[in-house]
Amino acid sequence: MEVSKLGTGLRYAAATKRLTLPDVVGQARPVLSHAGLIGGGNLRSRRITEDELVRLLKALTPWMADIVTFAVATAMRREEIVRIAWTDLDGKKKLVLIRDRKHPRKKKGNNEWVPLLGVAREVVQAQPRSNERIFPRHPQTISKAFKAACDELGIVDLHFHDLRHEGTSRLFENGYAIEQVALVTGHKDWRHLRRCTQLRPESLHRS
Repeated sequence: MEVSKLGTGLRYAAATKRLTLPDVVGQARPVLSHAGLIGGGNLRSRRITEDELVRLLKALTPWMADIVTFAVATAMRREEIVRIAWTDLDGKKKLVLIRDRKHPRKKKGNNEWVPLLGVAREVVQAQPRSNERIFPRHPQTISKAFKAACDELGIVDLHFHDLRHEGTSRLFENGYAIEQVALVTGHKDWRHLRRCTQLRPESLHRS
């Protein structure tokens, strides 16, 4: 990513000065890649097991257990979860509006309506309306509470973001098509969506 940004900066600088410069970054990529200095990020394949999920939900405080349940059901990022306001909820259509959703190009204004599938709607309805946000917590607070519970239960190598992978994988295992899953997760192409998908072979029997 840093090398790509360096290349973009050089191209803009050259265009600003109306210069024609060689693509030094592009020329350097094969050597850097061969030397192992650049490459794709490590793909995580960790999924939470049913036993781990049950134990976590029992150990967590009620508000945190609701967030974990909601994260698995919706495959949302923690920042997306805590931003949802009550005014972003369409109870009749069972949708929530995710504002400024992460996008490869748009930093602002990428708002998307997302369906509340499974138990997600029940979790939302169970929340107190004491705040303008449905889940009025800080993302770091969620991460700390999740890690503390995992450490206490002896659950190793599990991150809160893995719940996004879990939710995405479950959608496919439940028979949803790529374009349907993308409506929930917000992915713009299959390459990125595939990184969040780790299907269990036995799930194909349900299909």
